[in-house]
Amino acid sequence: MNMMKKMVLGAVVLPLSLASTSAFAFGGGHHDGGMKGEGMHGGKCMMKANKKAFKDLDLTDEQKAKFEKMRDERKAEHKAKRGEHRQPTAEMKADHQAMQDLILADNFDEQAVRDLAEKMSQRQIDRRVEMMKKRHEMMNILTPEQKVEFKANQDKYIADCAH
Repeated sequence: MNMMKKMVLGAVVLPLSLASTSAFAFGGGHHDGGMKGEGMHGGKCMMKANKKAFKDLDLTDEQKAKFEKMRDERKAEHKAKRGEHRQPTAEMKADHQAMQDLILADNFDEQAVRDLAEKMSQRQIDRRVEMMKKRHEMMNILTPEQKVEFKANQDKYIADCAH
């Protein structure tokens, strides 16, 4: 295989392997034994199932006020960050440039690729932890009985997604 073919192959394989590593670190893959609706559309289904499961709960006025406050805080955060998601951050641009430099290098530096992949994966892990922290705060507004009811409702709506 000549050098040009190796470079083209590397240019294709490296980003795909980094994306796969990132996706698994971010929670991709099949954790449910292959439930239909997994993946991008499964995420939408899960969001709808969670929303419906919450609507079915008989929340107190105090609980509703707490959820409303959390929603307003989240909206304010999103509004403050508006536009950031559309434009790559300097950090993302630097990572992309580092990836390109590694691909175009004369010699393959596996350790540098691993270090870069770990750095990128760690940012996704940090985002996932923050998201889970917020969900945990939401769920702890519910009583133990409401949590059981929420889980039953959620299971019912998720089963509907699989059909």
